[in-house]
Amino acid sequence: MSDSIVSVEKVCKTVEDSTGRLQILRDVDFALSAGETAAIVGASGSGKSTLLSILAGLDVPSRGTVRIAGADMFSLDEDARAAVRARSVGFVFQSLQLLGNLTAIENVMLPLELAGRPDARAAAARMLERVGLGGRLKSYPKVLSGGEQQRVALARAFVVQPVLLLADEPTGSLDYATGETIMALMLALNQEQGTTLVLVTHDRGIAARCSRVFTMEAGRLREGAQAAVATAAG
Repeated sequence: MSDSIVSVEKVCKTVEDSTGRLQILRDVDFALSAGETAAIVGASGSGKSTLLSILAGLDVPSRGTVRIAGADMFSLDEDARAAVRARSVGFVFQSLQLLGNLTAIENVMLPLELAGRPDARAAAARMLERVGLGGRLKSYPKVLSGGEQQRVALARAFVVQPVLLLADEPTGSLDYATGETIMALMLALNQEQGTTLVLVTHDRGIAARCSRVFTMEAGRLREGAQAAVATAAG
């Protein structure tokens, strides 16, 4: 699709280990347009996180094509992929990966500073205000709750106004109420910015809130809310 923000065609990922060849992804195909929200569910080890890493250009497929905002990611060298990622992709890691020696505002400023934005501090402060942390700008991650840390991670991902946001189990380590709050915030920011959202989750309630739901089974991706929910519940 020419108007797709994300286009994945025949992506495969095979690795070698002591037991031989292991096929992690098998001919994955899908496309997403601007503003769409998609959940990928499936059992642990089914290939979900590997696919997310390939979408971000952090991992390389064995074969296949991934286009992000028109850029053919794996026809580019590593530096060019990094430039596309910095410009177009936000990533919320399962482990958050906040830098403990930086304050909340410094963590959010980081991608803007790397992009050379002169308004990095002001933009970071506005985004932290938007996620409800206007009073915690100078707080370090170790003094923030799990939910507050996740808000900082969301602010850092959204502050660059990416065309694509990737989230790996964004509520996995949070209690139900906090997870619901974070998910509502993520979807609100998604709508405000028109970002395309792809998230990996085991939570069937979260999956159902996305406009499209995919199931990953033994490296194959298929679309279908009912199958996905059943897999996530199992």
